[in-house]
Amino acid sequence: MKINFYKGDLPSSFRASNTIALDSETMGLNPKRDKLCLVQISNGDEICNLVKIDLSIEKPLNLIKILKDNKIQKIFHYARFDVAVFKYNFRINIKNIYCTKIASKLVRTYTDKHGYKDLCSELLGKSISKTEQSSDWGGELTKDQQRYAATDVLYLHKIKDKLNKMLQREKRDKLAKACFDFIQYRVDLDINGWSDHDIFKH
Repeated sequence: MKINFYKGDLPSSFRASNTIALDSETMGLNPKRDKLCLVQISNGDEICNLVKIDLSIEKPLNLIKILKDNKIQKIFHYARFDVAVFKYNFRINIKNIYCTKIASKLVRTYTDKHGYKDLCSELLGKSISKTEQSSDWGGELTKDQQRYAATDVLYLHKIKDKLNKMLQREKRDKLAKACFDFIQYRVDLDINGWSDHDIFKH
């Protein structure tokens, strides 16, 4: 794995592939309260690009351009959170989403373990560490933090491929696509105060 670290934005020379893996690190789990600190992006080529965000200085316009490109598929693990963070901070709608957590819950019904670490272990035989998950992302990042953050997007392309085969085998791929398309609206509900309410309940 190679890590490229950038401050402020991706370089203008960066070229995204047709399918990219994305993740974010924040100061907490409330997009309105907690600062966005880092964005991770990978083309699935063993290279992880880390962008340290500081919106008080500049907007990451090159990154935002990629996020807004509807022709590019964006793979997330638990897209609901990251898409909400990007929408709130960058004021953009993200489409063409693939969420490995949703896909896992739809097809791996034999387990309740749907975390990224669980998927890496079962589907790819990869063991990853989550020791830096709850750490301070607001300051200067250590090498361990950078390695942890990069690993969070390193395997998403391969996990997606494995889950897609399972979804097709179980004939749940269309249902998964419908769920992915709904994420942009689920995010609107979250941001506008319905994060803890199931409006589909009686």
